[in-house]
Amino acid sequence: MKKFTITVFALLMTVMAFGQAKEDAGDGKMLNKQRMELKDYLPEIHGTIRAKYEYQTETNESRFEVRNARFSVSGNVHPMVAYKAEIDLSDEGTIRTLDAYARVFPVKDLNFTLGQMRVPFTIDAHRSPHQQYFANRSFIAKQVGDVRDVGFVTTYSQKDNFPFILEGGLFNGSGLTNQKVWHKTLNYSIKAQLLPNKNWNVTLSTQMIKPGDVRINMYDAGVYYQNNRFHIEAEYLYKMYGHNAFDDVHSVNSFVNYDLPLKKVFNKISFLARYDMMTDHSNGRTDTETGILKINDYARHRVTSGITLSLSKAFIADLRLNFEKYFYKNSGIAKESERDKIVIEFMTRF
Repeated sequence: MKKFTITVFALLMTVMAFGQAKEDAGDGKMLNKQRMELKDYLPEIHGTIRAKYEYQTETNESRFEVRNARFSVSGNVHPMVAYKAEIDLSDEGTIRTLDAYARVFPVKDLNFTLGQMRVPFTIDAHRSPHQQYFANRSFIAKQVGDVRDVGFVTTYSQKDNFPFILEGGLFNGSGLTNQKVWHKTLNYSIKAQLLPNKNWNVTLSTQMIKPGDVRINMYDAGVYYQNNRFHIEAEYLYKMYGHNAFDDVHSVNSFVNYDLPLKKVFNKISFLARYDMMTDHSNGRTDTETGILKINDYARHRVTSGITLSLSKAFIADLRLNFEKYFYKNSGIAKESERDKIVIEFMTRF
């Protein structure tokens, strides 16, 4: 693992150096137009580091954790062809390859993507770590609706009149590490974002997955309003298992964020409040002994309050302080990390 990490780091440094070398090589010898064309093909390096401290008030236990150490390389190789590759060097201590795809733009407002990516579904589950408002993801984004897979996606967007973005794709359904498996049926996902004006977003999406022997259909509807100070969001996800193999799952995520500009040290302070819930949930994989679907996540409600201090623009360098309060049914069993907790997180994006 150490050799792999060193190799990845060396590769990133080589790409950065190569890009800088190409830019410097034309300094003073090329027309401005030619230099702009050259810069368009330079790879872009981005990264997200999220480190946090958590304290569970019920058990009097604490821990430090590097939640993410993501690095990505993206760019263009042709006016109609783009690419992206992203790896997480520390997803709670595990190395994971996340995105690896090529994207083609045959005509204006239309593109095709082939490779490994996050499936277009829901609002909150589709956010990257640096775009999240809270230190820990919602139940929709983490347990119920989070899917990353290998497949093909078509995206069409319209900016005039009534703006919208429509995405649809086919996927293996076997995850990121089991790509050699052949499939008689493929998973699908369809997502529509309606943008009546710059402040509103209405998202409707549906997805079919088959992680095991049971077909699962999911339906999601969400809306948010955003202006210079407020972000208000609500989302509902409904999950249905084939042949009544498991009770239908319902999940809700709702939150409000208010930004207050500051003049010294911090750029702004954000005040946040969230309510999310989920009913008993199964990941769709049958138990090896009983052959039936079991509960992987017990029903629970959660209330989260938080303050975020931004050193720069939002989602660039944020210090987050959250308190999470969980409510379980009497029969519910709390997971080790799903209890009342205080979370202090620092996130930086470059």
